[in-house]
Amino acid sequence: MKKLLFCILLAVLAFSVGNLYAQNKDWANLKRYESANLELMQEENSGKRVVFMGNSITEGWVNTHPDFFKNNGYIGRGISGQTSYQFLVRFREDVINLSPALVVINAGTNDVAENTGAYNEDYTFGNIVSMVELAKANKIKVILTSTLPAAAFGWNKSITDAPEKIAKLNARLKEYAAKNKIPYVDYYSEMVFGERKALNPAYTKDGVHPTAEGYDVMEALIQKAIHKVSRKFR
Repeated sequence: MKKLLFCILLAVLAFSVGNLYAQNKDWANLKRYESANLELMQEENSGKRVVFMGNSITEGWVNTHPDFFKNNGYIGRGISGQTSYQFLVRFREDVINLSPALVVINAGTNDVAENTGAYNEDYTFGNIVSMVELAKANKIKVILTSTLPAAAFGWNKSITDAPEKIAKLNARLKEYAAKNKIPYVDYYSEMVFGERKALNPAYTKDGVHPTAEGYDVMEALIQKAIHKVSRKFR
């Protein structure tokens, strides 16, 4: 009897581990937009597509202000919780294969929050540079944007120096963009608040994700940059 129970326990454990492994196999969540991407690739491309690549801030933007994307023909490719490492893995499927004229990249928040491991500024910066280089190699124009301010992360309270890390990453991205003549949109300066360098409470409820009012600020900034770049579209 004990041997039988032990065998059953092993079988249950193996099934559970196998199930967990299967769920984690799609680490970058390539399935998330697979169907939507296939539909887009079958549609006529006017040569003016704009893809927004990001995390929950981008995904929430589409959910909060769907008309901003629908009316402008923008394509949202944000996935909650993702870091720049995962962006880079899915960049071909969610950006390059859609043949956009322009990609807007917003990364960094979840890297600093250590969602996929210890934060390393060089790695995060390198991931973003790699996405820029992939875009350029495929004749896709790029707009880089700052990481939004955040004083802390509710899901990882062990991070106590988020403001310093975000400020350093943004300074590095801004310098890289200027050096390489890439448009850079500074959400950070318009949305930072107080000595703690937090996301302005007028624009957020949890200190990380913008409310509708926060997205209003972002839209005004990004639209100006997109319109300037779009004059160069074929």
